[in-house]
Amino acid sequence: MAGEAFVTLATNDNYAKGAMVLGRSLRNHNTTKKLVALIGLQVAEPCRTVLSSLYDEVCVVDILDSGDAAHLAMMKRPDLGVTFTKLHCWTLTRYSKCVFMDADTMVLSNIDELFDREELSAAPDPGWPDCFNSGVFVFKPSNETYNKLLALCTETGSFDGGDQGVLNSYFNTWATADISKHLPFIYNLSSIAIYSYLPAFKQYGRDAKVVHFLGKMKPWNYSYNPQSGQVKGHSLPSDLRQVHPDYLTLWWELYTNYVLPALRQAYGQTAFNTGCVEEEVSVAAGELSAPAPPHPPQVSSEERKQRWEAGQADYMGADSFDNIERKLDSFLK
Repeated sequence: MAGEAFVTLATNDNYAKGAMVLGRSLRNHNTTKKLVALIGLQVAEPCRTVLSSLYDEVCVVDILDSGDAAHLAMMKRPDLGVTFTKLHCWTLTRYSKCVFMDADTMVLSNIDELFDREELSAAPDPGWPDCFNSGVFVFKPSNETYNKLLALCTETGSFDGGDQGVLNSYFNTWATADISKHLPFIYNLSSIAIYSYLPAFKQYGRDAKVVHFLGKMKPWNYSYNPQSGQVKGHSLPSDLRQVHPDYLTLWWELYTNYVLPALRQAYGQTAFNTGCVEEEVSVAAGELSAPAPPHPPQVSSEERKQRWEAGQADYMGADSFDNIERKLDSFLK
């Protein structure tokens, strides 16, 4: 046995960058566990080089796809089919116990205590708390479990078209059998959920240990100015702007200070200057990624109210966490 390990998955270069930030955050908080990255063939060689500098093992795996277009369409996330590849983590039988973490998570403090938990320990999903969110979970590698999961995929598929649906179907007593397998929400703090119950975030958010950038909009889809320390992308459609700005800034700081220099070295400076690495074209101009589009026009109070009722609040603008917090404080006073 090779001990215990944190495991993540990157199916393409963008998620590989997320995995680099995750790995760096785990190292920065002095984990004593091994780090393992599962990657798809699509991940470029320079990205593999950087991952290998952060992770103890980088394993190339076959991409599994649910092919379940109907259920994925319900979630408006056709990209989630390849998350079935996550099931490969149960084949890591050289490890006695593992904690899986999605590549769009980031550690805020040491979380080695998770290895005191048993399979399958996970935090509730903010959308349906009787289901666990599969972005962070404790598991025990087993070829038997892996084969049973594949059989379940073949026989019944997944109710959401992704790995979370099939894992909740397989570990179907999670909600009722053993409360010790319910991880506190601070181990998988959804950046979206912050806005659905703001008072709770205000009360408990300071204890957060892992932030999860759920949703279609990921940190690497924004842009960042390292001189000003500002994340840009505020004028993207409001239903996609659901990321707490402090966590987003922290992600970009890790990326800029630790990951980007390693990527420069791996790709070669020429690649960056000539635009071969598309996401980093404007680095020389002091900005990472593409510049943000223009700000949208102001909306009336009535239209703003309608957007709130439709779940389309301007989370990064007028309805930002800071603005809502100021409003709450004024009422409390």
